[in-house]
Amino acid sequence: MGYDYGKNRSEHPEPMQAEVKGSLPEWLQGTLVRNGPGLFSVGETSYNHWFDGMALMHSFTIKHGEVTYRSKYLRGDTYNSNMQANRIVVSEMGTMAYPHPSKNIFSKVITFLNHTVPDFTDNCAGNIIKYGNDYYATSETNYIRKIDPVTLETQDKVDYQKYIAVNLATSHPHYDKEGNTYNMGTSIADKGKTKYMIFKIPAVGKSGSAESPALKNVETICTLPCRSLLTPSYYHSFGMTENYFVFIEQPLKLDILKMATAYLRGVNWASCLKLHPEDETLIHLIDRKTKKQVGIKYYTGAMVVYHHVNAFEEDGHVVFDVIAYDDNSLYDMFYLDKLKEQDTSGPSKTFTKPKCKRFVLPLNDKGEAGEDLVKLKYTKASAVKEKEGKILCQPEVLTEGVELPRINYHYNGQKHRYVYLTAAEKAESTMITKLDVETKQRLDWAAENCLPSEPVFVPRPGATEEDDGVILTAVINSSPGESDYLLVLEGKSFKELARVYVNVELHIDMHGYFIPQND
Repeated sequence: MGYDYGKNRSEHPEPMQAEVKGSLPEWLQGTLVRNGPGLFSVGETSYNHWFDGMALMHSFTIKHGEVTYRSKYLRGDTYNSNMQANRIVVSEMGTMAYPHPSKNIFSKVITFLNHTVPDFTDNCAGNIIKYGNDYYATSETNYIRKIDPVTLETQDKVDYQKYIAVNLATSHPHYDKEGNTYNMGTSIADKGKTKYMIFKIPAVGKSGSAESPALKNVETICTLPCRSLLTPSYYHSFGMTENYFVFIEQPLKLDILKMATAYLRGVNWASCLKLHPEDETLIHLIDRKTKKQVGIKYYTGAMVVYHHVNAFEEDGHVVFDVIAYDDNSLYDMFYLDKLKEQDTSGPSKTFTKPKCKRFVLPLNDKGEAGEDLVKLKYTKASAVKEKEGKILCQPEVLTEGVELPRINYHYNGQKHRYVYLTAAEKAESTMITKLDVETKQRLDWAAENCLPSEPVFVPRPGATEEDDGVILTAVINSSPGESDYLLVLEGKSFKELARVYVNVELHIDMHGYFIPQND
């Protein structure tokens, strides 16, 4: 079955009643808001890459056993500019936008200057995150857009740089039990230095006006120097435990000088992102109390990580799980012309299968050269001390061919047992799985002609067991005469509780956030 990635999707901004087949738990009350690209051509122009498509948010609101659905395009400056011009006029990572040939030379010079020191897009199609009491659509640029999570209306445009000097920031922050949010960003060539910054947005933030977003109260926790001034590492997420942050400085690097000249050279910004397989991957451990990097130098071989699974501490070690690739073929696979090729000729032969890997960092580096400092009996991961004092970390592979990991977030930063993931053998996922990281056993869900999205775990209120809850995943269903649906699985058994059918065409999206009713 082929999904048409380049097809423009329709929005449905008014709430629509969905049809529940099965039974929803009485305690399941709230809204699942998801985000991803939905519009790929404007007028006679088209995006080159699926990630570039304009953000289409959609939501499932569950209340007293009934479900309503709606979807709406993010009305950011990018969307409005493109619609007004009836062509793509704002560049994205994989698509460089050029002025219409009829534009005068002055317009062309202005466009060139805007690309030399890029004023990035506010097409925030990556995720939904929470700062203070507010919800935002995000990508990885310095712009985020506040949204109304109920109506999906687009609200204030917020520029990180007004509050903290970052040019890029992740769409995968962490939240603590007090409601504080932690995130990471990269500050490029600011006062002659390129650095990574970990920052905190306190839970108590004035909310409700453009003048006082929660970001106004941002606190810089620590800064880490980049190992090279003009080629910072690209990263998509990071890890957090009770006492530490885990940052992977991987050799997938953005070449800033090439980005500055990309427009003139007729290439996209993504071409300036290169993996350097000859370089090591540095693993930085930051103490949350001292706000400084731990003195031990950890490293591993070259790899590409987008998603951290979780991190926790045990018996003098920090353990963290990630989804890792041997190269950057994942990004290349999602160029729209390549997705069309896969649809006719099968999965990409150049795509390397991701692995769920577990790394272990010993907090004590006392030992002889050549000694494995990992003392945990249940893992095959190693951390060998070298003559120079550095520690070479080799992971244990927990499973293969999986992506988009989610856990019971109540266990974030704590030792977890279960991870919920999509199968990642090719671009679209045909299966979701529950991985037991202790036994390595998997429970799978799949249905004929169905493509499930990222599985979101919602814990039962008051639950004492990690997998006591439900999994929510939006499913594209190409079975004749059947609609797309929201699938609800029981957490323990991974068996179906309900299918919530919507009489509209859903789109494959990226990430989402479940907002409990009381929030």
